Amino acid sequence: MIPELRATHPRGGRSLPHSDWSRLLTESRNPRSLNLDRMATEKVVTLLLDEDRLALIAAKKKARDIASAARLVAKAFSTGGRTLFVGAGTSGRLGVLEAAECPPTFGTRPEMILGIMAGGEDAVFRAKEGSEDRADLGEGAVSAVTSKDVVVGISASSVTPFVRAALKKARSRRAKTVLVTCAPQTRLKTLANVVIAIRTGPEVLTGSTRLKAGSATKAVLNAITTAAMIRLGKSYSNYMVDLKQTSKKLEDRARRIVAVSTGVNMAEADRLLRAADNEVKTAIVMGHLRLDAPAARRKITLANGHVRKAVSDRRRR
Repeated sequence: MIPELRATHPRGGRSLPHSDWSRLLTESRNPRSLNLDRMATEKVVTLLLDEDRLALIAAKKKARDIASAARLVAKAFSTGGRTLFVGAGTSGRLGVLEAAECPPTFGTRPEMILGIMAGGEDAVFRAKEGSEDRADLGEGAVSAVTSKDVVVGISASSVTPFVRAALKKARSRRAKTVLVTCAPQTRLKTLANVVIAIRTGPEVLTGSTRLKAGSATKAVLNAITTAAMIRLGKSYSNYMVDLKQTSKKLEDRARRIVAVSTGVNMAEADRLLRAADNEVKTAIVMGHLRLDAPAARRKITLANGHVRKAVSDRRRR
């Protein structure tokens, strides 16, 4: 266990809990990189990539916990709740990135998945390191969550006051909570309903958790959101069928998805999409069942958004 210390934030925030950070696994020295400053550049690069590989292996060992988090997120969305990613520094930016990427990929409304960054939006682009110590701001960031919501705290070190305070406040408001960290230690289970503690080990550049800890964290966040969206019917086979066609590339992808999924040529796929108001799911069901758009949408609604279930029901409605 890492012992608790106390300190007052220099900007006038209230007294904040700290830890003896030198005992954190993420702050320790990596024996493979003790001669880092004397290594050839190619060897540095090879070592960095190899350590990333090991971090992803460590993340895979937490598949059961990651799946539990994904189920919480899926349930929140199915009941009208939201998911909030809360973090500071690299961890916060990864949460912001995850939130930003879900709407175009899965067609989610922007307010369904939010990224909350210590230091506010400006800190996404320019570091505001001291903001991670502001427990009061962490509490305030989630003060409006409800029992329908999920708050995912992201902290490579597991001791970030901004994140810990946000999780504590979220629990007090009966929201479900998840902690993603790369510094396993005792008593973390008291911080969240689901704890994903990845033993990524010491960084190649001591303490720089934007490296393999960041890579492992990004992989975990990808897995949580993608698995949750699959459970909600956002895929058909391995195609994203709620994507937003916001670019020429995505327009082409939508046509290819419809064509391959229904066995029609690209011209017919284009016609189906136009008739479906560019809704990929609707176009697929129309093509499979020879329905018009309103009837296809009813099928999808009855199937709770799952295309496979909709097309397997051949009864006309």
